[in-house]
Amino acid sequence: MIPRFFRGGKNCRQIVANSKVDETGRRTRGRKSHVRAQDAGAGSADHARRASIAAALRRILPGEGVLDGDIALRPYESDGLTAYRQPPLLVVLPETTAEVAAILKYCHGEGIKVVPRGAGTSLSGGALPLADGVLMSMMKFNRILDVDFPNRCAVVQPGVTNLGITRAVEHAGFYYAPDPSSQIACSIGGNVAENSGGVHCLKYGLTTNNVLGLEMVLMTGEVIRLGGRHLDAEGYDLLGLVVGSEGLLGVVTEVTVRLLRSPETARALLVGFASSEEAGQTVADVVAAGIIPGGMEMMDRPAIAAAEDFVHVGYPRDAEALLIVELDGPPVEVDHLIGEVEAIALRNGATSLKISGSDAERMAFWAGRKAAFPAVGRISPDYYCMDGTIPRKALPQVLAGMRELSVKYGLSCANVFHAGDGNLHPLILYDANKPGELQAAEDFGSDILRLCVKVGGVLTGEHGVGVEKRDLMHEMFDDVDLAHQMRVKCAFDDGHLLNPGKVFPQLRRCAELGRMHIHRGNLPFPELPRF
Repeated sequence: MIPRFFRGGKNCRQIVANSKVDETGRRTRGRKSHVRAQDAGAGSADHARRASIAAALRRILPGEGVLDGDIALRPYESDGLTAYRQPPLLVVLPETTAEVAAILKYCHGEGIKVVPRGAGTSLSGGALPLADGVLMSMMKFNRILDVDFPNRCAVVQPGVTNLGITRAVEHAGFYYAPDPSSQIACSIGGNVAENSGGVHCLKYGLTTNNVLGLEMVLMTGEVIRLGGRHLDAEGYDLLGLVVGSEGLLGVVTEVTVRLLRSPETARALLVGFASSEEAGQTVADVVAAGIIPGGMEMMDRPAIAAAEDFVHVGYPRDAEALLIVELDGPPVEVDHLIGEVEAIALRNGATSLKISGSDAERMAFWAGRKAAFPAVGRISPDYYCMDGTIPRKALPQVLAGMRELSVKYGLSCANVFHAGDGNLHPLILYDANKPGELQAAEDFGSDILRLCVKVGGVLTGEHGVGVEKRDLMHEMFDDVDLAHQMRVKCAFDDGHLLNPGKVFPQLRRCAELGRMHIHRGNLPFPELPRF
């Protein structure tokens, strides 16, 4: 049994005792099985095969670069989606692009599956290992290779943490804009895989808007470069295709990121409302007025109370909803916009309003929001962190829908989300030790995502599809859509060896999408009738 203090927080799904995961990452535990007919049959590689593969990989990675003991593999059995766990066949820890290329070339030749992994903070099971696959940890790629202030970019390895980039350049007045809540731990390579966002993505964009170039190794061992220090490139936008591809297309070994000048000043408003609908209307009105805040976050009453108990920064406990709105730029502009946002909030019935008078106070406003996930972990044994995105105008409708679902499933829900861009993070509270509550939490979460799609939104804003949302892809895409997405996967990895079992709800070979080999003008199996 996992101690209570290990639950909740960013590891938002409790590890379930005696649960097992099959080779495609589906969990089975005396409940509706995640295994389907097309997934069965692969099984775990036997001990002899593991020893053979480990010996071959140790010729590529001498020393301690290959882990194959049961105890050594245990830390890698799960990512941040901790209800799903499966020890990998073995783990490799390369340090150079040449080593990554050699490992992938060997695995391609032997038909061995490979799962890339960064810091393991993924909340969608994107880095969940396979029992018959190699897990490739990129955390030894942890150096900042170059900082180019004149061109406002930096070249970093994928294991560098998100916050580490800003720490390396802030002395010169620069920073890296995307700032997920896990920025102190998550790696830039993982950010690229999931197209991560954060508090300031409303104004400054997601990872895809802040990455200029990549070095990537294909499953065949080929090394390619996409983009660079220049702002644009000719041809197809393959860089945009790779960012957010969840490790299905290649292994990133180098990232060129955009650096921004730190704003001259930044101030924040802390605004309480008697209802979530009033707060949601304020969000819509601020953006409609042409004001794009540096960040605009929203929390509901349960999240407000949990955060205030955790950080004690003066959040209004009597508010049903709380907005944190940050404006940045030249002081004169910021002062003017503060007044505009204040007027909009008051017109929408704000019950409390506080404006930061110093940078320390502004950071205090954000402290509760940044700590909201671990704060909620203090009020519930377990919680399930969802991730869906909706049009801003649908916010009141979706919040009302979530309240109805909360009653239906008998589970509480705390809301913390990026209000400005409609990226929701409902936290469904449950107790994994109570029979049926984990299943209810999962069903509750699925219904929230279905509601997001119904109002014109999408299944994920920044956490990715991974294993968690894979079986909901048909809610958003039809078979033709998914087949075309699969064709992109086939173009990069026709053997489906790289991170298989993620994103796509149906396992299919490239040949099933219409690919056919013609040898000397003859179709295969010419004796079969064709229609």
